[in-house]
Amino acid sequence: MSRFNRRPPADVASRLALPHGDSVLAAVHLEGGGWAVASLRAFHLLADDDAAPDTATAWCDVDRGSMDPQTRTLTVWWVSGARRALRLPEDVDAQRFARVFRDRVQQSVVQAITVMLPGGGEAQVALRRGPDGRLFTQTLGNAAVDPSDPEVAAALARAEAAVRDAAGLPA
Repeated sequence: MSRFNRRPPADVASRLALPHGDSVLAAVHLEGGGWAVASLRAFHLLADDDAAPDTATAWCDVDRGSMDPQTRTLTVWWVSGARRALRLPEDVDAQRFARVFRDRVQQSVVQAITVMLPGGGEAQVALRRGPDGRLFTQTLGNAAVDPSDPEVAAALARAEAAVRDAAGLPA
């Protein structure tokens, strides 16, 4: 029997507290317990019990995910730098959940460019869509990127202006 559901069970769904206009696109019960839910506006993680807090993250705050088909592990990276490995069940429907996850992250990215920075580092500057539909820029880099360095700050500002200009937004 497949564990993939368009909607999670009622007791899980009631904890989502989705705002008006949001809806569940996919849900999967994770190996080891808990639920991963992809709604139109956010990625939700819910525990099977009250031991861990439920979380909801707007798609624009999810940097990326990668799926290891051998272990069925979806690793999620947030823009904060945090990451978490989620073990999906062994069925075809769980792969569909991973595709919905990927689609929602990609839908939040309008445009992105990689910027080579002075000193050899790199960062990504993206124009993203928030849960309310508004566009905003987001800069992501690793811990070695120092945005207080004037040369780095100037390179990031040029990239942000280019991304905004390409979308017809004021710089």
